[in-house]
Amino acid sequence: MTVKSAVRSVDTGRSFPSGGSQKVSFTKGKTKAIFVSQSGKGRVNCNIPDMRAGSMTRPDSTFQVTAGSRTWERVLEVEPGSSGDYALTCTSERQAEFAVGDRPHVGATAGATFAAIGLFFAAVAAAVAISAVTAVRRGRHRRQYAAASAASPQWGGPLPFGPPSGLPPGPLS
Repeated sequence: MTVKSAVRSVDTGRSFPSGGSQKVSFTKGKTKAIFVSQSGKGRVNCNIPDMRAGSMTRPDSTFQVTAGSRTWERVLEVEPGSSGDYALTCTSERQAEFAVGDRPHVGATAGATFAAIGLFFAAVAAAVAISAVTAVRRGRHRRQYAAASAASPQWGGPLPFGPPSGLPPGPLS
């Protein structure tokens, strides 16, 4: 889930005030989240009378989305036992707005972020390795070239000093 899709996951167009009710369409097996926008922390209570007990739970982690000037906090998740339209009623100790949205998939976002960071470091490591190999090979080539050019003169072979080959050393007869 990207940041853009996280913001769109809250259906702010169908929000309702504390004490109000909203008809919500649920699909069996698809978890929805209930979000609240209120100033400060306040006790939130939501009820879906026609849904089986245990369908509505408090999430283990917090998740907030800011859209415009409002911050929406996920307070409950609903996993319906059957598909259908249900009346959702929510109240809060503070003045609040409620909205239903998709359940955020934070793990996927975190995983993608860590993967991107990992790929960045892998690219940096590859660039460093390529630079090191190139530097070593160039240095080796320079040393080999210098040794080869110092071993033989530029024009022709060595000059003949001393007796010609094949004659024994000693006085000339």
